[in-house]
Amino acid sequence: MRLAALRGATTLEADNREEVLKRTAELLSVMLKRNNLTTDHLISLLFTATSDVHSEFPAAAVREAGISDVPMICARELEITGGSGIPLCIRVMAHVETDRTRAELRHVYLHGARQLRSDLPE
Repeated sequence: MRLAALRGATTLEADNREEVLKRTAELLSVMLKRNNLTTDHLISLLFTATSDVHSEFPAAAVREAGISDVPMICARELEITGGSGIPLCIRVMAHVETDRTRAELRHVYLHGARQLRSDLPE
């Protein structure tokens, strides 16, 4: 096993607590499933959200799923002129233990965030 970073993002239909919890849980679940990982493989999670997400911390979805022993932090995504401009977007960088190489990792971009990395296989 080695340390690896796994990326992902999703978008919300609306800024409300239920949507943040649902879409963040979906994102983490798909990331783990596509990479044949369990929650025991998680080392840490770094979430960012665009400035239009106010209703809940993405990390709350992880805690609600019963994962309370993984260090997490939430931060604001930079607002860069000419950037992606994707509204209601939550991104994550997961540090994981895996036996996969970087080339074998499956990063996950769901819903409106798919356009961020359309070059990656689903």
